[in-house]
Amino acid sequence: MSIEIKAPTFPESVADGTIANWIKKEGESVNQDEVIAEIETDKVVLEVLAQSNGVVSKILKTEGETVLSSEVIGEFSESEGKPETLKKNNETIVDLKEDKNEETEVERDNKKISPAAKKIIIENNIETENVKSSGKNNRITKADVINHISPDIEESSVLSEFSEDDRPQKRVPMSRLRSTIAKRLVSVKQDTAMLTTFNEVDMLPIKDLRSKYGEEFEKEHGVKLGFMGFFVVAAVQALKKFPMVNASIDKNDIVYHGFQDIGVAVSTERGLVVPIIKDADTKSLSEIEKSILEYSKKAKEGKLSIDEMQGGTFTISNGGVFGSLLSTPILNAPQTAILGMHAIQERPIAIAGEIVIRPMMYLAMSYDHRLLDGKEAVTFLVSIKEQLESPERLLLNL
Repeated sequence: MSIEIKAPTFPESVADGTIANWIKKEGESVNQDEVIAEIETDKVVLEVLAQSNGVVSKILKTEGETVLSSEVIGEFSESEGKPETLKKNNETIVDLKEDKNEETEVERDNKKISPAAKKIIIENNIETENVKSSGKNNRITKADVINHISPDIEESSVLSEFSEDDRPQKRVPMSRLRSTIAKRLVSVKQDTAMLTTFNEVDMLPIKDLRSKYGEEFEKEHGVKLGFMGFFVVAAVQALKKFPMVNASIDKNDIVYHGFQDIGVAVSTERGLVVPIIKDADTKSLSEIEKSILEYSKKAKEGKLSIDEMQGGTFTISNGGVFGSLLSTPILNAPQTAILGMHAIQERPIAIAGEIVIRPMMYLAMSYDHRLLDGKEAVTFLVSIKEQLESPERLLLNL
């Protein structure tokens, strides 16, 4: 029985998508709920799952092609029972479904294997337990297997395919997500009057608080007491004092938001994504830390949903995790402000007429000067600084 393979139903905010990867090729067997293909949209990567056991009989949309919501991208021949076991020289090499709970195409030695890698493994009778996996969800890719067989020549052989006059180079199309990010950033620079104000914050009080209560906090709430949680809480309190910073511009209108939805920028292999902590003003510090941890994990696994990235009234970006000492973050339109955190560095500063060494962090706040004046932007940033340097202000909402 032939069944249509359709793209997922896209949310209203997503017009179309691009076939990023056919995990299953024509003629390959699949089990129910296995991932057949991945479709990349402007915001997330969506998975196309097999409706039942069977074989991919026809691919109608190839990798790189644009598809619409629920559009037919291939055909699937339904079959009963498990896919057959692959054999070589009358000996079983790989059972496609040894684990009943397996959710990917192939598993061997507790490692998931891509179809291209599977073929090489069978031909060379390779024990996969020694193959280093670099793919998503511990997946062994074709490159991993090739590198395992010939680690010294794999890189040069790949580069040689793109060599011109002995000068290696490789040209690949920009991913849909990266292309969208590029267009949005250029648009922000062109369509807003962006300006950045700077300050620095003494992180010793927060560090002392984490040292004193960090272990007890983790034991009580099941999550570590990080730095980002304090910044989110401080931002929420400052946004309540300065509602203009929490507003956005819609054509000729100013939209004031009666809630604080904080976006936390997360860097992934595919690009920068911004999951939203919705109603952050109603959440405790432990709930915020749990949300940050959950979103960070989802982002790196490519499992964030569209809904988890929609909206947001203010964004926090932390370049300090990569060692950035100072930078100017770009606005996340249509928001009118973004806070940039940076690396904590011990520096000499003057306190009460004496030079002392303190763990200092530079803060950068970019804002849309069309809506925010310098006075509001600077006092907003100073409010965040004061709360972080006196954590009791966070508890007293000062």
